[in-house]
Amino acid sequence: MDKDLLQQWLDKANDDLRSAEYLSTMHHPTPDEVICFHCQQSAEKYLKGFLYLNNIEPPKIHDLEELLEMCIRINNTFSVLSSKLIVLTNYAVIPRYPNELEITSDDMKIALKYAREVQEFVLGIIKCM
Repeated sequence: MDKDLLQQWLDKANDDLRSAEYLSTMHHPTPDEVICFHCQQSAEKYLKGFLYLNNIEPPKIHDLEELLEMCIRINNTFSVLSSKLIVLTNYAVIPRYPNELEITSDDMKIALKYAREVQEFVLGIIKCM
């Protein structure tokens, strides 16, 4: 396992979360779906970083539930993230295109909260390894 590549996964995940947090503080309206997308991307990269750490080549998918199942096979405590990742996975593709999904500021706040919780959980697990 290449520690530099692991750090790149974690850096990218951190960048997405920081971007979402920054956009949420902008004075001009930032589309909530853009912030939700960055939250999903952050969670995705934290999960993929964990898989990489465990010598599994992260698949090129955006389905957080599928990635979670892979993580649970390695460490079943990941199951505590299930309800959060079900919510976040909705923001992988839908917000990038015109659609009928109404994303509100409440959705955005929840997405930020869940993305932070994924970050704390995965970094906590990695730290203990």
